[in-house]
Amino acid sequence: MATKKIRPYQVCSNCVMDTNDSRIHFDEHGVCDQCNEYKTQIEPYLDWSKKKIEFESLVNKIKEDGRKHDFDCLLGMSGGVDSSYMLHFAVKKLGLRPLVFHVDGGWNSEIAVNNIQMMVDKLGLDLYTEVINWEEMKDFQLALFKSGVPYLDAAQDLAFVGGVYKFAEKYKIKYILNGYNYSSEFCSYPVKYYCYTDSRLIDDIREQFCTNPMKTYPMTSVFYRKFWMKYIKGIKFVQLLTYFPYSKNEAKEMLQREYGWMPYPQKHFESRFTRFFESFWLPERFGYDPRSVQFSSLILAGQMTRTEALEELRKKPYNPDTIKDDFKYVATKLGITVEELQGFFDMPQKFYWDYKNNQTMLSKLSELANKLHLNRAQVR
Repeated sequence: MATKKIRPYQVCSNCVMDTNDSRIHFDEHGVCDQCNEYKTQIEPYLDWSKKKIEFESLVNKIKEDGRKHDFDCLLGMSGGVDSSYMLHFAVKKLGLRPLVFHVDGGWNSEIAVNNIQMMVDKLGLDLYTEVINWEEMKDFQLALFKSGVPYLDAAQDLAFVGGVYKFAEKYKIKYILNGYNYSSEFCSYPVKYYCYTDSRLIDDIREQFCTNPMKTYPMTSVFYRKFWMKYIKGIKFVQLLTYFPYSKNEAKEMLQREYGWMPYPQKHFESRFTRFFESFWLPERFGYDPRSVQFSSLILAGQMTRTEALEELRKKPYNPDTIKDDFKYVATKLGITVEELQGFFDMPQKFYWDYKNNQTMLSKLSELANKLHLNRAQVR
């Protein structure tokens, strides 16, 4: 019987993406496909003078379409740097009138709550918060633990995305401001560890492990997000931060100076669960550090050097002195014992291929998007 060939470990010679992404491939110089995609599909179109004309036209259209309404757009607010800076930019620089919307999945850090409140207070805005039914969220997250798959944050992400879409549809808001940017989000996470957009996979896991019917959970499908909302309802996602050179460090400095905004140790850490998942669970249980993707995007944007990224990756992504407390906090909030949570950590690893999934179809859609030169955010 032929044995499966084990791929030798390799890291990109330009960024820090590596063969933890099973679908990565390298050219003859050891440069990964994501770096080459950035060079061919993004860099040639970073003509900010041309984008300025397009951008001004778009902003004027948003204002005109919303002229007779209380709000001209919807902005999902997490308290992170991207959404916070986007809110500042939309209001102070563009004169837009966004409805600020926050989805509370039950895991907000104190810093996130304070950042959101300080921003809306100083900008004189109203904040609309949708609180996800905790029993539904808890049951969904426990189902993901029980399934053994890596992507435990699917429950939060689907709630955040679905909540924004459904709110926009309900209140007939035509434009949703999206924080996607080339500085920190161009590079994609490996589907092996992040596949929450696969509704068939999620449905199979829910069917096997959920006990709550989740009647109020804002669940949506790829069809709903990418076809129904876009082509039937005419709702447009506007990626404000792709129309000008966006520096995360400069954004953080400005937000701290003008709003008293507090930075996070790492991207996505506005959620205590995401902090636990990305800094501890993924690296320790599955041997994957998501910072490699975040740092690689910054390298491509010229906002971090490869040497700096490699140095940071040598450091533990979590605090060894407090991880036991974090472990206990997560277990207690989910209504299980520390021993039960440890049992989930020690159980055999499983991945999307262990469940029903749509990965073949989604891979073909991704290939088609690359051929059509659509950016990654448009096919998520």
